[in-house]
Amino acid sequence: LAELKIETDANRFEQELIFYLEKFDITEEKVRLKNHLDYFKKVMQSDEAVGKKLGFIAQEMGREINTIGSKANHAELQKIVVQMKDELEKIKEQLLNVL
Repeated sequence: LAELKIETDANRFEQELIFYLEKFDITEEKVRLKNHLDYFKKVMQSDEAVGKKLGFIAQEMGREINTIGSKANHAELQKIVVQMKDELEKIKEQLLNVL
């Protein structure tokens, strides 16, 4: 930027850079997805009727996977997202048999 003789506000540049980096950070989504998976496994072990609850958890898992997919800026990560979506659809099909 200095070579182009463009003046920049350092604070504004830093804010924009942080915003851009946060846009691609999937840490929160990974943590939430893991929590949903752990809860899903716990609920599956319950003796109660859990079909609908598992459906709701699967729906939340899908939201996290979709958010990861929208933030994915790497081909390999996008492939993993497609695989996760495929596996989640299989889970949802099985849940329909439980309901």
